Amino acid sequence: MHQRGVGDFDAMSDLARDFRAQLAGQAEIATPPVLTEQRSTDGTRKWLFDVGQGNAIETVFIPEDDRGTLCISSQAGCTVACRFCSTGHQGFNRNLTTAEIIGQLWHARRTLSDDSGSARLAGAGQADAPAKLISNVVMMGMGEPLLNYEPVLAALRLMLDDNAYGLSRRRVTVSTSGVVPMMDKLGRDCPVALAVSLHAPNDALRDDLVPLNRKYPLAELLAACERYLEHAPRDFITFEYCMLDGVNDSDAHARELVRIARQVRCKLNLIPFNPFPQSGLKRSPAARVKQFAQRLMDADVLTTVRKTRGDDIDAACGQLAGDVKDRTRITERLSTRKNAIPIVELRA
Repeated sequence: MHQRGVGDFDAMSDLARDFRAQLAGQAEIATPPVLTEQRSTDGTRKWLFDVGQGNAIETVFIPEDDRGTLCISSQAGCTVACRFCSTGHQGFNRNLTTAEIIGQLWHARRTLSDDSGSARLAGAGQADAPAKLISNVVMMGMGEPLLNYEPVLAALRLMLDDNAYGLSRRRVTVSTSGVVPMMDKLGRDCPVALAVSLHAPNDALRDDLVPLNRKYPLAELLAACERYLEHAPRDFITFEYCMLDGVNDSDAHARELVRIARQVRCKLNLIPFNPFPQSGLKRSPAARVKQFAQRLMDADVLTTVRKTRGDDIDAACGQLAGDVKDRTRITERLSTRKNAIPIVELRA
């Protein structure tokens, strides 16, 4: 089912017929229904899955020349409510099951494989490009993975299992806002690559941008990062840092980040903010992002600037599920908002 992508027990011809009948009578292979599939001009693809009771989740595939990355959701909505994230402004609906989490990978890999096969039959030259394969998985979609720990853990173990997806620990990344006790538990149970949503270099600012910081302040978070590195498959933690104009992008903030980088072996990933109306925030100008990155690199801090992908289909970082409630609760939305955004036509 996982290794070969088979979706029908009857097709498992290397299993005994009676056993296949028993499986079919007691189980099913099914992902949540796909409400929409969108494709960006840059090749990014996004699936909107219906997870019942008016809730939906989003999954994004990002092709690159040397890899293909799948961004997976762990919750319908999110409890953390970071100021700059449209998912957080949606509110929290529920945790996803293991089946709903791993089902996103199962569906995406099967769909991309089918598309690649169709392209080969049609003689398209790009059919076998490495980006068609899912080489990396990041738990950076909707939700805080470590607040849905057990289902996420079971899904991670399937991703790593050689009899399932066989991914490397270095190529599976869990992103967290800083749930310190669960970071320690993940390090013991299933250490994969870790990304921490930092977004501010001091407690006062992070309390405002990432409310979870009030429970687990920076000193505790950085100590947990150090402990995680004892088990991690990589020798650094990735710190995600969303660049907000006039909020966290000053030279003084860069100097504070350098001090953090002196405490924890890390890579800084600067993310251009993707604006949405409810946030009241603006993206740092490109020139400011470049200068900010240069100050970090001049201090020998490994720094990258994330390339914005899929923003024409709301698939860029921080945009996931910004319109999910609008798409899945249309009647409610139209009755409560006068100036409604035009409804996107759904494609099954």
